[in-house]
Amino acid sequence: MPDVFVYAGPGAPAVFNCVVEIGKGSKVKYELDKKSGLIVVDRVLYSSVVYPHNYGFIPRTICEDSYPMDVLVLTQEPVIPGYFLRARAIGLMPMIDQGEKDDKIIAVCADDPGFRHYTDIKEIPPHRLAEIRRFFEDYKKNENNEVADFLPAEAAIEAIRYSI
Repeated sequence: MPDVFVYAGPGAPAVFNCVVEIGKGSKVKYELDKKSGLIVVDRVLYSSVVYPHNYGFIPRTICEDSYPMDVLVLTQEPVIPGYFLRARAIGLMPMIDQGEKDDKIIAVCADDPGFRHYTDIKEIPPHRLAEIRRFFEDYKKNENNEVADFLPAEAAIEAIRYSI
């Protein structure tokens, strides 16, 4: 992997840097290409679902699936893939993807006045949580994935701490 000079950040694990791979509202799934350091198109989602919020990863982390920690960041606006933002962990969504643990951190943009006041997943309106859950259930509907109930901010912070 090329040198990436973005770290998890001085406030990690509670407030951390998140590299955005996919902007809110996109049907295109992008991923970081480890060799080039560029964001590449992985695929266009088959169904009519779109990413409900910005999606990316915490740099310099590694999880059980050998990938960086995944993050869905609630913001008012889409962020351009390849940019990074400061995020605050508010919850954890445990997932199994094709038989492997693939948990998702749910976070808010620490610099977005519409979301920065949230500190725990239980504060998010139920309809928004239902949208997030439904997205992860549907976007890989024909693949073997399981989505569990949301866990509080403490679980997310511990998962990030473990991955750093």
